[in-house]
Amino acid sequence: MIDLPDSEILPLSLEHNFWTWSAQSRVNPIPVTRAKGVYFWDTNGKQYLDLNSMVMCVNIGHGDERVINAIVDQARELPFAGPQMATKPRAMLGKLLSEITPSGLTKFLYTLGGADANENAIKFARAFTGKHKILARYRSYHGASYGAIALTGDPRRLAWEPTVMPGVVHFLDPYRYRSTFHRTNPNISEDEFCRDYLNHLEEIIHFEGPETIAAVMIEPVTGTNGIFIPPQGYLQGVRDLCDQYHILLIADEVMSGFGRTGEWFAVNHWNVVPDIMTMAKGLTSGYAPLGAVAMKPEIAATFNERVFEGGLTYNGHPISSAAAIATIQVIQQDHLVEKSKKTGLVMAEMLAELVERHPSVGEVRSIGLFGAIELVKNKKTKEPVAPFGRSSPEMTYLRKFLLDHGVFLYAHWNILLLIPPLIITEDELAQGINIIEQGLESTDKIAN
Repeated sequence: MIDLPDSEILPLSLEHNFWTWSAQSRVNPIPVTRAKGVYFWDTNGKQYLDLNSMVMCVNIGHGDERVINAIVDQARELPFAGPQMATKPRAMLGKLLSEITPSGLTKFLYTLGGADANENAIKFARAFTGKHKILARYRSYHGASYGAIALTGDPRRLAWEPTVMPGVVHFLDPYRYRSTFHRTNPNISEDEFCRDYLNHLEEIIHFEGPETIAAVMIEPVTGTNGIFIPPQGYLQGVRDLCDQYHILLIADEVMSGFGRTGEWFAVNHWNVVPDIMTMAKGLTSGYAPLGAVAMKPEIAATFNERVFEGGLTYNGHPISSAAAIATIQVIQQDHLVEKSKKTGLVMAEMLAELVERHPSVGEVRSIGLFGAIELVKNKKTKEPVAPFGRSSPEMTYLRKFLLDHGVFLYAHWNILLLIPPLIITEDELAQGINIIEQGLESTDKIAN
C-alpha cells in the first residue's frame, strides 16, 4: 500500500505530472481517494455523483469486487506474459467476445485502448483492400494519438496538423438539429433526411474515387461531440454503400459498446455488421487498460502468410484480459444491457421535460444511458451557449456549479453529456437531473 497522506495527493500531483487536455497553469484536478457504485469521493470527503462514468468507461460502476478479485487472482497466478504467449485469460476472452460481438467478427487483436485500436483497424483495412483512403466524419472523435487524431474530425485535430497519417477525408454527420442541408426546411421527413446524408456520402465516394478508399470509419452513435443517433436507415445505407463500392465499414464502438446504448453494441440497434469493430472503455469498465480490434476472419487471413509488422508489449496482458472477462460476466449476470435500455427510457423522459421547462435547453438526445443536453441562447435561432470548438463563461460557470453541488459530468462546448454507470437507479438519476435543473437557471437567464 502506498503510504501518502491525503493532503499530499494534490500538491505532489500538480508538482510532477503533465496533464492532458489542459493548459498546465490552469489545471485543477479533483483529488480522488475512493469510488463505489455511482459515486466517488475527494480528499475532503466530498461525494460526487458520477454522471460521466469517470471517462465514459465505468459501465459496471465503481468498486465491483468481482472484477477486483479477478484482477487480484490473476496477478497472483500470472501477472504478465509476453504478447507472443498463449494464456488462459487470453483464450477465454477471445471466446467470450466472439459470443457477444456481431456475428462474423471472430478474430481479435488486443491493444491498450481505443486510439491504438482505431489505428490498428486502419492498418488492417489498408492491408486487406490494398487501398489507402479512409472516410470519417467531421463530428467524430477517434483518439488522441497521431493517427487517431487524424481520423478525428472535430477541432481537437487542428492543434496537431499536419498529421502524420495521410489519406483521411471527412464528411458530414446526419445531425438533425443543426443540419447543413436543411436549415430552410427543418421539417423534412426522416426518410428524406436520411437519404440526403447518404447521397452526400456517396458523392464524396465518387469525388475521392472508390478504387482509392479502404474504409469508412464511423461512431455508430457519435459520442463526445453530442450523442448523435442516426436516423432510421442511415447505418444500413452506409453498409450498403460500402458493399456497393467494395469499401470496408469500421465501427468505432469504444464509447458506445458494452451496454451503453441498451444493446451490447450500438450497431445492433440497426442489425448492421461492420467488417471491423473497435472497442475499449467499457470492455474492462476502466478497471485495467485494454482495447480490441474485432474483425472478420477473411481480414485477419491477410496475414496468414504475410507477417503483420506491428505489435505492443502489453498486447493481451493477462491482468487486463482477466478484468475484461470479469466485466463481461458482471454485465451478463446483472443484466446491465437490459437495465441500460430500461433506465434509458426513464432518462429520456426526464430529459424531454427539460426542453419544456428551460428556455436554454434547445434539444435533448439519448439512446440507452447515452444522453446529451444541448444548450442555446435562443431556441428559434439555435445560437449555442458556447461557440463551436470553444467554451464560454456561462458553460464554465455551469460546470463549476455542478461540481460544487456534487455532480460530475462532461461539458463539451454547449453540450452536457449524461453517461452514467449502467447500474444507476432511477432515484440516483433523478437526483442528478434535479441538480442539473438548478444549474440551468444560470443559462436560462441569458436565453431569449
